[in-house]
Amino acid sequence: MDNNLRKFWRKYFSLHWKFGLFLVVLLCVPRFFLVLQANEQGNYGVIGMVMFLSAIVPFIFLNRNGTKNIGLRTPKSIFTLLLALLAGIVFSVVLYFIGDLLYGGSYENWYEYIGKSYAIPENITADAKRTMFIIMAITGMIFSPIGEELFFRGIVHFSFAKSVGDRKASFIDSAAFAITHISHFGLVFIAGGWDFYFVPTLLWVSSMFLVSLLFFKMKQLTGSIWGAVLCHSGFNLGMIYSIFYLL
Repeated sequence: MDNNLRKFWRKYFSLHWKFGLFLVVLLCVPRFFLVLQANEQGNYGVIGMVMFLSAIVPFIFLNRNGTKNIGLRTPKSIFTLLLALLAGIVFSVVLYFIGDLLYGGSYENWYEYIGKSYAIPENITADAKRTMFIIMAITGMIFSPIGEELFFRGIVHFSFAKSVGDRKASFIDSAAFAITHISHFGLVFIAGGWDFYFVPTLLWVSSMFLVSLLFFKMKQLTGSIWGAVLCHSGFNLGMIYSIFYLL
């Protein structure tokens, strides 16, 4: 009997790699196709629902002991949280410079392609752009970091770690995170048709894998899932700033 699961689920599940795989298939496969659909239709409202579901999954399956064990506890210090935030910002800005160096203003540049979903008007005023940036930054720093980290570095990681240990589990949840993000860049919808950028996709997936490992390291450093969340928030902040002001 697994004392991390809510009583209702104990007769159906145990926390091990099979349960982790079940969760990845349950959420990541539908999410993958929903994001592709959103890219095609230009309607991203459904993504918010995906993030909400990702955030509540741990609370659906885990009891208080379980949520504590996935990292929902007080961080070691404010300093480590600030370090996590800064690490995420630095990674995303470095990723901007790599994309700009290799692909410039083309849609093979991951930030260029992701940025088109923001629909920033060409003749927008500086004040309006700043307001739009603040709104996008706040939402980007809250919803996906909380949803994805509670899911990937939280319950999915913990399930795999019960079978293979923390180190291997971090590679597995990072791989799941990275592959899922091919729907954000890799399979691209441009000029009314689909395309696939092989080399840029390899670079993008590799970067998503590495930043996922960074999120996990920040979770370890802070002793809390909030370290991963803050690092993810920093990454999103750096990405959104790059899209608004550096592209």
